[in-house]
Amino acid sequence: MSFPGTWMTESGSMIYRVVPKCACSTIGQIMYYSDHGRFFDGDIHDATEGLHKWGIEASQPTITQAVRAGKTFTYTCVRNPYARILSSFFDKICGIQRNGRRYRGNLVPLLIQKYGIEVEGDFDQIASFRRFLLFARDTIRWRRPMDPDIHWSAMSSHISTFIANGGRYDHIFFTERFNEGMQTVLEETETPHQVDLANVPRFNESEGHGPKRAHPVEDYFDDLALHLVNEIYHRDFELFKYDRLDPSNKMPVGEIDLDEVHAKLGPD
Repeated sequence: MSFPGTWMTESGSMIYRVVPKCACSTIGQIMYYSDHGRFFDGDIHDATEGLHKWGIEASQPTITQAVRAGKTFTYTCVRNPYARILSSFFDKICGIQRNGRRYRGNLVPLLIQKYGIEVEGDFDQIASFRRFLLFARDTIRWRRPMDPDIHWSAMSSHISTFIANGGRYDHIFFTERFNEGMQTVLEETETPHQVDLANVPRFNESEGHGPKRAHPVEDYFDDLALHLVNEIYHRDFELFKYDRLDPSNKMPVGEIDLDEVHAKLGPD
């Protein structure tokens, strides 16, 4: 069994399947606080202690045992696909990362050369984003000119690996209703330290990496962009109940059916 992207508190109170660009920094910090009574000093993705992570080899047997036992409250969080792919563009393509460099080294030069995007100065955000969307579609549909990146891979793809390897979610909630969804997690778990969500800051580690979005979300999506987003994320819209036709409506239009998610994302 393999559970990539899975985090668990050291106390064993909860298991979380990370979905990039879906409040994962804030969730990780809440998990850390619930065990230690303080937030991690830095980006929670860099933490190598205080939290079990599948990426830490020593944590893998502990996570596997907990998932197999099926007694630990397990959850994940999703986000409107239109807002998520936009956030990926501004953070990972336009932004300078926390190491002071462009994301993935030669990725942005490749996009400039092959797709004609711009990321410097007062560039046309809408035109560059739509060209990036073509690139994202190419990586997901044909795995070229590279494999899809975790930040724009479909949420259903991330979430399905946990189910396919024998895990089951007790709760999937919306980034757009974060406090409500995270409060359910805290009410269903016993943690060493109590978390007051009203006083938890938002740990948006990508904020400030790139330029500010200059237009409303819907302005970035013409007919072709709408088609591409629906082609790439059709399962996300279907399973996580977002409006696939209206990018201006960031809120979910229904409630997530956990049985449907497990049936459609589980092994055939």
